[in-house]
Amino acid sequence: MKNLQILVVEDESLVAKDIANMVRGLGYNVSAVVSTGEEAIAIAGKSQPDIILMDIVLKGRIDGIEAAQHIWENFSIPVVYLTAYADEATLQRAKVTEPFGYILKPFDERELQTTIEMAFFKAQMEKKLRERERWLSTVLRSIGDGVIAVDRNGRVTFMNGVAEKLTGWSQDEILMKPLSGFIQIPEAGEGADAAVSESVLTMRDGTPITIEQSVSPIYDEKKENFGSVHIIRDIRARKKTEEEIRQSYARHQKALNGTIQAIGLTIEMRDPYTAGHQHRVSKLSCAIAEEMGVETTRIEGIRMAADIHDIGKIYVPAEILSKPGRLSDIEMSIIRTHSQVGYDILKNIEFPWPIAQIVYQHHEREDGTGYPNALKGEDILFEARIISVADVVEAMSSHRPYRPAPGTEKALNEIRRGRGTQYDANVVDACIRLFQEKNFKFE
Repeated sequence: MKNLQILVVEDESLVAKDIANMVRGLGYNVSAVVSTGEEAIAIAGKSQPDIILMDIVLKGRIDGIEAAQHIWENFSIPVVYLTAYADEATLQRAKVTEPFGYILKPFDERELQTTIEMAFFKAQMEKKLRERERWLSTVLRSIGDGVIAVDRNGRVTFMNGVAEKLTGWSQDEILMKPLSGFIQIPEAGEGADAAVSESVLTMRDGTPITIEQSVSPIYDEKKENFGSVHIIRDIRARKKTEEEIRQSYARHQKALNGTIQAIGLTIEMRDPYTAGHQHRVSKLSCAIAEEMGVETTRIEGIRMAADIHDIGKIYVPAEILSKPGRLSDIEMSIIRTHSQVGYDILKNIEFPWPIAQIVYQHHEREDGTGYPNALKGEDILFEARIISVADVVEAMSSHRPYRPAPGTEKALNEIRRGRGTQYDANVVDACIRLFQEKNFKFE
């Protein structure tokens, strides 16, 4: 730091000459020697020295303290005070200007060198800190979210342009005033790193806006909270888009459900003896799924698949479907194609759930004795395992053209008999609980 440029401000010529010689003797450069505060300000602005050695008591209209304050505020040049006066009033005035050093006359070279070196180092750190503050301020002002910083007492210390726009208040209006007096934002919880929530912010003019807000506490090196940063984000556009998506989904869901119901009715019109079968199977399947704690969206897929699980029967001749006697082996083989036909009809339709596969597998059995692919255990979709149990129970509880209804009790005995072999044990247990403990009824 021997190349430092130092400006000496001293109104006594002999003292000024001694100080300049001492500075040069320490290896520093003297950029100029002036005797008044006005000259100090002019030279400082023109030559931009690294350090200014300033006598406090100067001749002229501006003393050293006023000159030092002007120089620091306008040129950010560090000032070291040189004075023979050490009274309390002078010290207090000097402290307000935040000098980078204070030396009482007379002083020796070692004391002067130490003060100059410390002042320059402190000035460099102050400069870096200011640069980081400017950088941070620029970042905070340029981001798309509103940012409000408060101190430990909840007083506003910073507010970016987005926050001003969202709240209707300017930083100048509420700076160092309690935030709660203008804007209601949750305080940071004790020990919390961040809290995020949605709420309604009332602007200055009374306009309510939907926002997402977060608050993060600021801790010092002792882990003590000395403030917090509040982030507020206008989510009106996002909420509007979400609502449009929800409405669009609801419309598509309604159209899809209508299509499924139309298909189901078409099948049942061709087979009047099983009218309502698919709907009742759907009702029991959904009840079983709820009893087993299946999530709502998955239950919706089960409902939709059960509503059309016999869609493949549209391929079966009506005279077979409505035949009043027992079916022949050939007729039964035709009936059994309905799972494959149903899959072929549905496989190219993009459902949110594997509807085609569920329909395809609803006659498979745990032990591999089902059709059309003799799948076993976990190879069968969970949804298909539910529908297969509901299908058996409903079929045995209802009248058919070739036999009277065996009844619900016999149907439950059937799935008990096949529990763990033909039918999923957990599904069977849930189904039995519905009938015996929760009084389930098809109608």
